[in-house]
Amino acid sequence: MSAITNDWLDVIGNEFHEKYYTELYKFIRNEYSINLIFPKSDDIFNAFHLTPLEKVKVVIIGQDPYHNDGQAHGLCFSVKPEVEIPPSLVNIYKELKDDLGCKIPNNGYLVKWAEQGVLMLNTVLTVRAHQANSHQGKGWEKFTDAVIKAVNEVDRPIVFILWGRPAQLKKSMLNNPKHYILEAPHPSPLSAFRGFFGSKPFSKTNQFLEEQGINPIDWQIEDI
Repeated sequence: MSAITNDWLDVIGNEFHEKYYTELYKFIRNEYSINLIFPKSDDIFNAFHLTPLEKVKVVIIGQDPYHNDGQAHGLCFSVKPEVEIPPSLVNIYKELKDDLGCKIPNNGYLVKWAEQGVLMLNTVLTVRAHQANSHQGKGWEKFTDAVIKAVNEVDRPIVFILWGRPAQLKKSMLNNPKHYILEAPHPSPLSAFRGFFGSKPFSKTNQFLEEQGINPIDWQIEDI
């Protein structure tokens, strides 16, 4: 696991010394030694590497990483450039097109968002190949809860985008009146038609940021 070395250490560094994290680390190390685990170990903390805390403008909360071959690379909903776009991201792109008129790209590589200050955080950071939710309840939730609480305490306006029930369960931690919370059903094919489509999260996010004097996000992902 590649270490976190930027300003995140100042607010979540103590987590690495907690008993639960010691147990989590042992479990994860063993899992990588005996099973096929996603993402690659060096990619586990990519969301933090690409989006330092001082740059965070938006937080998108996912669940656990994609569990099929070559998909996950440490950012929720994002896949590597050469990988087929997963159904949830297909629906995110549909809403982005309807909301802002963005062209639907030929890839699902969302690093551009992360580099602009969109923290793309899964609540669980690893998964066993082809076994969804296989690393739930092992300690990652405590770690990412600490991350969410740390962002909540930041003294500047931040948008939290909560898609689906698992993400919305984190709402109780978000009590900073400076922040803006957007909720909608999950973009998966099972639930997108229950209110995700038409929720306009991207324009609402940018409108809020601009009202706060913050540069908006360029949501357009380019073709590769």
